[in-house]
Amino acid sequence: MTTGTKELNYDIADINLAERGRFRMQWAAKEMPVLDLLEERFKKEQPFKGVRIGGAMHVTAETANLMRILLAGGAEAALCASNPLSTQDDIAAALVAYYEMPVFAIKGESVEQYNSHLNAVLDIKPNITMDDGMDLVAMLHTKRSSLLPEVIGGTEETTTGVIRLRAMAADGKLKFPVIAVNDAQTKHFFDNRYGTGQSTIDGIIRATNVLMAGKNFVVGGYGWCSKGIAMRARGMGSNVIVTEIDPLRALEAVMDGFRVMPMADAAAEGHIFCSATGDIHVIDMHHVARMRDGAILANSGHFDVEINMKELNEQAVKVHAGRWAAHLRRR
Repeated sequence: MTTGTKELNYDIADINLAERGRFRMQWAAKEMPVLDLLEERFKKEQPFKGVRIGGAMHVTAETANLMRILLAGGAEAALCASNPLSTQDDIAAALVAYYEMPVFAIKGESVEQYNSHLNAVLDIKPNITMDDGMDLVAMLHTKRSSLLPEVIGGTEETTTGVIRLRAMAADGKLKFPVIAVNDAQTKHFFDNRYGTGQSTIDGIIRATNVLMAGKNFVVGGYGWCSKGIAMRARGMGSNVIVTEIDPLRALEAVMDGFRVMPMADAAAEGHIFCSATGDIHVIDMHHVARMRDGAILANSGHFDVEINMKELNEQAVKVHAGRWAAHLRRR
């Protein structure tokens, strides 16, 4: 596609969604006034002039506003999705059509497309990476390691990504410095606790249309995201149960007024389950076997490995609407 004066490479769902996406970016920007100040400064100072930035993040209105500020600062940038399910297709279209940014993101994309899009971002030979889950950095260190000399540093936004990065650093395998954005107190408070708390509850209600009042709502973990989810679930009238393997966090949940128990016990009591730990198989099949008929499983961690999806799909008698719902035959 030729956009303005530039030949642009991109892979999105529908360029015709661009106008709607731009409107939503403008609406979101009203809640992000600091970006206006940065844009004014960056236009004058051009701090990223000649710098190539590759991003793998949630392609949403908020991220799009961040990317436009980087462009205003002179950056050459490309963006792909860090999660196939969170992409907002109209936002991807707006970045392509109105900001001439190469975007590679389609809501619900396959694993093959996902990896192809990561590669497409790395094709610009980034000097700086912006990651949300560390998949871009992982690919850079393995399949695209020839590009490492071009990289001066990066950022990582998620708990999951920071855990992976620290493991690489401990093994001496991380080849460039990465700023752990997720460790910032404002990230914990505004994004993880309040943002994730609200958006997770919103997502569960939109997907299920279930009344949460009076339901037993089981939250896996009691980190910053889980605290927000537990808080909002209680605010909707749910009876909240927390499962947590860290004794201090478990004690904190008790002091905050929540029931705390192992997932094996909570499985028999819960109506709705949501994991947000950064660990794998927080909800496993031996937990599912104890759940009541009609139990709802959700994950707010970065990757869906917190629920054992492989075994869940293998034991499902029928799956509706792709990955949205599975029916299990009770034994």
